[in-house]
Amino acid sequence: MTATSRLPRKATKTAADPGPPRRGITGAVLLGSTLALALSVAVLVSAATGQLVIPPEEVLGSLLHAVGIHALPLPQQLGAQETLWTIRFPRVVMSILVGAALASSGAVMQAVFGNPLAEPGVIGVSSGAAVGAAAAIVFGWSAAGPWAVAAAAFVTGVTSVMVVYLTARKAGRTEVVTLLLTGVAVTAITGACLALLTFLGDQQAREQIVFWQLGSLNGSRWSDAAVVLPVTVVGITISVLLGRRLDLLTLGERSARHLGVNVEALRAIAVTTVAMLVAVAVAFTGVIGFVGLVIPHLIRMVIGPAHRPLIVTSALGGAVLLVVADLVARTAVPYADLPIGMLTALVGGPFFFWLLRRTRNRAGGWA
Repeated sequence: MTATSRLPRKATKTAADPGPPRRGITGAVLLGSTLALALSVAVLVSAATGQLVIPPEEVLGSLLHAVGIHALPLPQQLGAQETLWTIRFPRVVMSILVGAALASSGAVMQAVFGNPLAEPGVIGVSSGAAVGAAAAIVFGWSAAGPWAVAAAAFVTGVTSVMVVYLTARKAGRTEVVTLLLTGVAVTAITGACLALLTFLGDQQAREQIVFWQLGSLNGSRWSDAAVVLPVTVVGITISVLLGRRLDLLTLGERSARHLGVNVEALRAIAVTTVAMLVAVAVAFTGVIGFVGLVIPHLIRMVIGPAHRPLIVTSALGGAVLLVVADLVARTAVPYADLPIGMLTALVGGPFFFWLLRRTRNRAGGWA
């Protein structure tokens, strides 16, 4: 009788085991749906707001007319339609793409380094891109075309990451600590090069370099978005495909290897993917900090550490954050466009300080 009475309890316990993963998946779906809705609202509000105020229903009507649905009216004000499609929509699309690229790459970096304080800048991509942009400005390469600065920034950003990775690699292996320290060294060198270029430039070049470093989405065009879109989509797709192996990597390198993960190949692919995502974002918008640090950590606190849903929801969260930040940048000061990198730093700085305090364990180390 006792043995028989135990059987239902055992069966109940076994049936309950899949409960937490289901709750995690449900939480990720719920959060993703909420972020998607928030992004839709933010896009409408951002496109409607500015010196020329356009009713949100007319903004939505303009979008629906573009896909052949004539359910809502088009903008009635003179020049409103042109303002939407030549200025505001390209800028909103760029903010979505750049926010998604930075946030998803931050999630991948935190997995590679096994630390919630990691962000894409630790491997030198942002500072390297800044050197390329500064060189293009100082030496007049920008006269070669509208994409000259972006192209130079992209090339030097990716090159910096490759230098970091190859320098940290020894005997076919890379250690996380060595990779981090090498990134710090390369960042210091690129910082010195940037200071030298700023010194060599004239007053106009210096102003352009400083403004580029602060980050801005002003002047975004459809042609820029057409370049950023495929790189962002491919980069996020690769990151999601790496999700299962990144989950195993969080158990430790030795455990991951025992479970069949090629840690070196995984790390190389992850670092290269992050380099491409961040370099293409920084190349067109300048340095925008803290998005890759703040968003993945907040998302992880809500849905847990599973990387596939984490990367997807981080991309949505980054898009929402940057659309809202760009809206504030355009409207906070009348007839002025604030640097968006400054706004994200104002929010990310205090959050980073709180994160430092929170992740300390009782022994004084890191949790």
